[in-house]
Amino acid sequence: MKATALIMAGKRSGELDPLAARAGVSQKSVVPVYGKPMIEHVVEAVAACDRVGAIHIVAHEPDEIAAIPIVAQLQAEGRLHFKPGAFNLVDSVFAGAEGADFPLMITTSDNCLVTAEGYAEFIEKALAAEAGAAAALARKEDVMAADPEGQKKFYEFTDGGYSNCNTYWIGNRDALSAAEILRNGGQFVKYPSRIAKAFGVMNLIRFYFGWGDKEKLFANISRRFGYKLVPIVLSNGEFAIDVDEERSFGVTEKLLAKREAAAG
Repeated sequence: MKATALIMAGKRSGELDPLAARAGVSQKSVVPVYGKPMIEHVVEAVAACDRVGAIHIVAHEPDEIAAIPIVAQLQAEGRLHFKPGAFNLVDSVFAGAEGADFPLMITTSDNCLVTAEGYAEFIEKALAAEAGAAAALARKEDVMAADPEGQKKFYEFTDGGYSNCNTYWIGNRDALSAAEILRNGGQFVKYPSRIAKAFGVMNLIRFYFGWGDKEKLFANISRRFGYKLVPIVLSNGEFAIDVDEERSFGVTEKLLAKREAAAG
């Protein structure tokens, strides 16, 4: 089974991202990272993943992205399609899912370090778990081993610390309501109060005090929403490092250079 990939490449309404401003471009998705637009890294990895079929890019301003050669090529082949971005993340996911074959794998245009193998690992584990919805995580020790500056905050459970990899799974159309969890923008580790709105007060308390392991917390959330929500731990800590600001931009370029040197 192949998944449809949704690459979220929207922009905040009325705001110019600081990285985009520094690079002199109109949106974050086309900021050059190690010599090419950040979304190009993501499109290359997704397109090379043998577990991905169609690719949907959800964007408010598609023209700059469509001019990237690999994007233009995939669009001409009929494999890649643009979907209009909405005013919030959840409605943008719904727009991206319009006309798509399920399951969906959702990723973001700043996930420059996730490889084709990483996406395949996530899809295979989600299918094996028969997940209605899923979120990719990386172990704290793996993220720190990749680069100690890569992430500063982690979800802490009794079975260890974890970081979000900004990669999600929607197994079928009935589970699409799982996207509502992101209505307030996600980033629960930065804004714990959002957990109360998304998952309930008791789950906020369990999260805040580190009561129980991640499996138990996800099981509680699954019962609350009526579908199987699964945490999927990926093998490479680099996958939790996305390009958010100058610090993670520098870390990402350093790790991409390290990969190139190892491959060469």
